[in-house]
Amino acid sequence: MKKILIVLTNTTRYGTTTDPTGLWLGEATEFALILQQAGYQVDYVSPKGGFVPLDPRSMKHTDDEVMDFYESADFQQRGLTASLMPNQVNAADYAAIYYAGGHGVMWDFPDNQTLQHLAADIYENGGFVTSVCHGIAGLLNVKLADGAYLIAGRKITGFTKSEEILAGKRSVVPFFNQVETEKRGAKFSKHRAYSEYAVQDGQLITGQNPFSAKAVARLLVKSLSHK
Repeated sequence: MKKILIVLTNTTRYGTTTDPTGLWLGEATEFALILQQAGYQVDYVSPKGGFVPLDPRSMKHTDDEVMDFYESADFQQRGLTASLMPNQVNAADYAAIYYAGGHGVMWDFPDNQTLQHLAADIYENGGFVTSVCHGIAGLLNVKLADGAYLIAGRKITGFTKSEEILAGKRSVVPFFNQVETEKRGAKFSKHRAYSEYAVQDGQLITGQNPFSAKAVARLLVKSLSHK
């Protein structure tokens, strides 16, 4: 059985500000837990490898399940302390790649070409490309062998412009994910702000916000079981 690759951020603050950010914890743990329960091994990678910071606000939105996973030695070591570097990863080993969110990804996901090539290779090998919330930033510049954007003409979702405004981050984010995906020809879909919503378009599965990680995971498990 092939593995699942989870992509995490190394970004510790909002741009040049002193405001801390990083991985939104539940977006990684809730997804990983469901995949592991389904029998899949997960690996963790980040743009630079190594240390993965947590958005401190995400620690206020946890339950016992999230905290148990967070406190596990495996996640502490392989996820948060010694995540893989992209050049240590072989796309052929993975059935899917999943981009977890947190505002930090907006600075280190979009322009990482090694991650882009990994996602494209997994997709073109018949695997799934998935994301949740701000993680959609990792898909913005992924191009396939024919030079077309992966998301062009595809139905996707991610953290919306209105949710960004409600979060109070409009003035500090470098772009709006919704706007950038539409510039690349994606068919951006959305539901009520901060409610669970995930969409699937073939091998592409995306979730709207932090409350959608489990929905993405369930769609992925179902899709993998049918292959």
